[in-house]
Amino acid sequence: MTNGNWDIIHSRYITSAVHASQYPSTGLAEVAFIGRSNVGKSSLINSLCHRNGLARVSGTPGKTQTINFYELDAKRKIETTEERAQFYLVDLPGYGFARTNKNNKEQWSGFIRKYLSDNDNLALVCQLIDIRHSPLKNDLECYQWLLDCGLNVQIVLTKADKISKNAVTAQKALFKRELALSEEQIISYSATQHNMRGELIGRIMENLFNGD
Repeated sequence: MTNGNWDIIHSRYITSAVHASQYPSTGLAEVAFIGRSNVGKSSLINSLCHRNGLARVSGTPGKTQTINFYELDAKRKIETTEERAQFYLVDLPGYGFARTNKNNKEQWSGFIRKYLSDNDNLALVCQLIDIRHSPLKNDLECYQWLLDCGLNVQIVLTKADKISKNAVTAQKALFKRELALSEEQIISYSATQHNMRGELIGRIMENLFNGD
């Protein structure tokens, strides 16, 4: 751990929920992860936490069908002082569910909307988008809806190891233009190479605790 930089040192699964009454009631700050089905969300969460199998990885799109809460411990050192913090990482079902009936889709989309729009603990939403594609309609709609809810959004372009470095640069520039993003609002990530892990943790902690 580099002096002054936050790192995730411990993580644990807490609960799964489909209703607000099932959410943890500890009042910890929360960062939510959302993205299209099969965007690599579970792999990214495992990479971020340095813990294989924390979030279950599936080849079946739409496998995550509940809101899953994980409690994370973070730590950093500033000179001789050690700081620690706890927060929830919240794994949301993917939009564009596969192999589910209409009633289930409406039910899930309803409780996801309620979680995102009525949650005083939610400090940041990381929206995951596959870097290999141009911005898709439901990605753009999700991003705009999050902004309309007044949420802080960090765009994370996943699967950066699947294309060349030049293509990563070009795709990142494309998304910055399409979504009118600053450099601090977008990041590329490879869950297999763990590149930019420290940077993403730093951005999460800054949003959760205002850099304190």
